[in-house]
Amino acid sequence: MDKELLESITKDLYSEADADSIIQKIQALDERFERENLVEIYNHLLKTEKNPEIIMIIIQCSDRLRDKSSLSPLLDLILMKSIDSDEKYINVRVMCAKAIANLKDTSAVTPLLYCLNNKDENYKIRLACADALGRIGDKYAVAPLIEVVKDENEKSIYLRESAATALGMLGDIRAIDPLVSILEAQKGIWSKFTFLKERIIEALGKINIDDDDRVFKALKNSLLDESAQVRINAIEAIMESEHPLAVETIKKCLQEDEDEEVKKNALIALYNLIGREILDEVVQGDFSDKLKMEAVEMISEYEDE
Repeated sequence: MDKELLESITKDLYSEADADSIIQKIQALDERFERENLVEIYNHLLKTEKNPEIIMIIIQCSDRLRDKSSLSPLLDLILMKSIDSDEKYINVRVMCAKAIANLKDTSAVTPLLYCLNNKDENYKIRLACADALGRIGDKYAVAPLIEVVKDENEKSIYLRESAATALGMLGDIRAIDPLVSILEAQKGIWSKFTFLKERIIEALGKINIDDDDRVFKALKNSLLDESAQVRINAIEAIMESEHPLAVETIKKCLQEDEDEEVKKNALIALYNLIGREILDEVVQGDFSDKLKMEAVEMISEYEDE
């Protein structure tokens, strides 16, 4: 698309001053132009637009096309630290991180790490960057994300949780030792760290751990945690681990845990591992009426299938 045509399109978009009219015109562009031209238009608007409400719409339109050429203007926006005091611009930069992640371009990793590691940066931006790093899937991000999870001086516990989740997405075995160490250090602690433990357990469940006895031991110990949700997450991770002691360990939880929701999740996990026989065992065994009813419903669904 030549420069004159691009300027003409831009002039038409801004022929009316109110933001709503401009947004409507931008949203209608895909009815007038082919993909290649749309990419150029959106990239130009990403570089020139200043109104955060309009920028959000442009990012949405650009994200639908997911063209690699849009990475540069998106990175320029997410790195605009000077305007982040405005909540609307924070939302713009968060949306940028999501759009960047969808491009799956590894050249975005370094700028995203820059935002992630900047402790003066807005925490919402850092959370979005951690998530984007996990979704892009570049192993270069593993070590920096581990450092964030390990950082006990990090002001935002939510950021440590997001970094743990990102490590789970990356699935790199280098994350195992630091994640297990944190899990062991937080054993039995019911506090703001409960959600961090949940995210770490989820991450370990996504990493190939079937031959790692230390990981299995840490997950098994998590079945004694005060938090029912931590125990539920541990059950799911153990189920996915394919460890030879998985069935035995979850079965003990089914028999001994005092929380009905935990027992229900143990039953579902065992059903996934060994099938119908565990349902019959619960119906005929010494279990609560509530758990027996859960087993009966699952048997009914099993027979329908």
